[in-house]
This record gives sequence, structure tokens and C-alpha cells, in this order.
Amino acid sequence: MKRKPAIIAYDIGNPVRRRRVHKRLQQWRIDGQKSVHECLLNHKEAEELYVQLLELIDPQGDKLMLAWLSPNAEVNGRGVGDQDSLFRRWLHVA
Repeated sequence: MKRKPAIIAYDIGNPVRRRRVHKRLQQWRIDGQKSVHECLLNHKEAEELYVQLLELIDPQGDKLMLAWLSPNAEVNGRGVGDQDSLFRRWLHVA
């Protein structure tokens, strides 16, 4: 199965749960910052990761999002961050 670019973002108030989610995502991500992670996943991997993350959060108060990105979509960046991230390079090469 072909991997596609995805963004996983979260808003978790509890620091213990937030660290657990961050640690789990570090195994899957290619780049990211704090609570937004850039990943390359196929659909099966995305389902597996999403189930793992749902086990770590409180669905009553925490937020979790996975969004697939189109390789043809324009990517805009602002600020002093790395404008040539691994994810951006992958999008332009693929």
C-alpha cells in the first residue's frame, strides 16, 4: 500500500496524556512541532495509529485530528520555522 502525507494534530490538556501521545507519534512522524506531526502513512497504518492514539486520550476533553494532504495542494508557511522541512521536500519530489 502506498503511503500518503498526513498531518496529525492534538489539543490535550493533561500533561501526562499529552506526553504519551507525543511519544507515540514520534515513532511515526517524519517531521513536526509540538502538537502537529507530519507523517507518511498508508490507510492501514493510519487506522492502527489512530486506534492507538484514541486509547491514550480522554474523548470527553481532548481533541485529535488526522488529515490527509493532497500532494498537489499549495503549502504555505509563515514565521521563522524550517521552510524546507522533510515533509515539504517529499511533497515536491513525489
